[in-house]
Amino acid sequence: MKSRTLTCITAITLFVSVAVSVHLAAQQSTTSFRRYKLIDIGTFGGPASYINAPFALGAPNQINNRGIAVGSASTDTPSDLFPSKAICGGVDGVVPFVFHAFQWQHGEKKDLGALGKHPAKECSEAVSINANGDIAGRSGNGMIDPIGLKDGFPVEDTRAVLWKNGEIEDLGTLGGSFSLAARINSRGQVVGFAQNAIEDPFSLLYSSVGITNGTQTRGFLWQNGHMQDLGTLGGPDAQAFALNENGEAAGISYIDSTPNPATGLPTADPFLWTEGRGMIDLGTLGGVWGAAGLVNNRGQVVGSSSVAADPGACYPNINDIPNCHPFFWENGHLTDLNTDTIGGNPISANALSDSGEVVGTAAFPGQPFSNAYVWRRGEARDLGAVDDDCFSEAFAINSRGQIVGQSFSCELNFIRTFLWEKGSMVDLDALSGPNASLQLVEAFAINDRGEIGGIGVPPGCGNFSDDKCGHAYLLIPICADGSEGCGDAPLDPADVAHRTVATPGTVTLEKLPMFQRRIVQLRDRHRELNTLWRRTLVAP
Repeated sequence: MKSRTLTCITAITLFVSVAVSVHLAAQQSTTSFRRYKLIDIGTFGGPASYINAPFALGAPNQINNRGIAVGSASTDTPSDLFPSKAICGGVDGVVPFVFHAFQWQHGEKKDLGALGKHPAKECSEAVSINANGDIAGRSGNGMIDPIGLKDGFPVEDTRAVLWKNGEIEDLGTLGGSFSLAARINSRGQVVGFAQNAIEDPFSLLYSSVGITNGTQTRGFLWQNGHMQDLGTLGGPDAQAFALNENGEAAGISYIDSTPNPATGLPTADPFLWTEGRGMIDLGTLGGVWGAAGLVNNRGQVVGSSSVAADPGACYPNINDIPNCHPFFWENGHLTDLNTDTIGGNPISANALSDSGEVVGTAAFPGQPFSNAYVWRRGEARDLGAVDDDCFSEAFAINSRGQIVGQSFSCELNFIRTFLWEKGSMVDLDALSGPNASLQLVEAFAINDRGEIGGIGVPPGCGNFSDDKCGHAYLLIPICADGSEGCGDAPLDPADVAHRTVATPGTVTLEKLPMFQRRIVQLRDRHRELNTLWRRTLVAP
């Protein structure tokens, strides 16, 4: 888990099995306390599988409200992992096997296949599923891009795809070789970005990741067999990352064709696109690089932007975390979540609910480490950490206000996942039972039924090695009588952790540099939302 956790940690990973006490009195009570059934989704014969993270294209709908989960799993077919294999290698590009998109439903995992003449040798990834079970993702097609090169190697074409009724459909491009799907809504609309055939030295797809000889990249909206170019804010390129149920799309666009000295590229602003109105510029926080990554059904937008003091801070290859701030946009007003929030200073913004709540990690007064937060109407609430942990981050929130994320030990050598609701935080391992087959290390998704998805590690796979041997999982809430769909039942008080907030004396100053590196890595991943090539940017 090199870029989502601490690659700089050299301490031996501790594997701790959580013992769970089931109280007889609780079983005999009339209260049906909620527990969870753990589903190890497994692989297709290889070592790893995953459900996409919130900082990857496709979040937050990795699990729909019918309980169908999507992701990618390794087969037993080896892969060379050259840079040409853009979506092979697993969640961080380090597993030398072909990965195929999967769909999990009612206990059955289905291989969704891939494009090309030899699909068993091509990688694919399912990133987003709608209410009807239609799935958007991407797939290699066995062809080589005649223009792009990465580190001297040719680049394999990657195509946006749609899986519907068991069939895979290539959504095409705008005239070039590449297209990537980011999200699908219940209307069957898909957004993403694709190349056209116009040469462009500032191609958003290429220039940010060191690929030479690019063509223009444009955001698209696909519907009923037609791919629509969403246009730009005045420059040559744009990318669309987010889509709501109303068909509104959000992303990033150049505003002109003139390189600025901070990035060497044209200025890029976040946008919101609406049918009939087109693309509007959401502005920045004073810098020259900003992008929108989330839009809810109220048209509220969340993204990140550099500030005037460091105008290029959010450009993907620049590790200047303090000056790349998360923002919240609504009705023409842009709010700097980092500086204009009461209670704390948000550092990341990973999810946005339809009620306008934002979750991530934030710095709070008097604490050396940051904690998970939920932001609403200008105020950030500190969610704390599990037990005596010192650091936490929230990754997803559903319509009930249930929040999932990660909690880290003070030594930053052990990870736990958490569920937060109604003021209480609980270790998810404690809810999945004492004989669970996985230790849960990532909690990336939660649907409105309370079903939770992420990555866990089986015995023998350390909790910082989920990129190499982790398994996608699903947690299904159940009641004491064994019935499912009990996501609104109360938690057993015996499982609920006391809210813990670190104090300055909890962590020694020697650990602060390690923490800073953690924050850099978290925000690097958030900033790299705009590119499929995130896995090739960070060394194993």
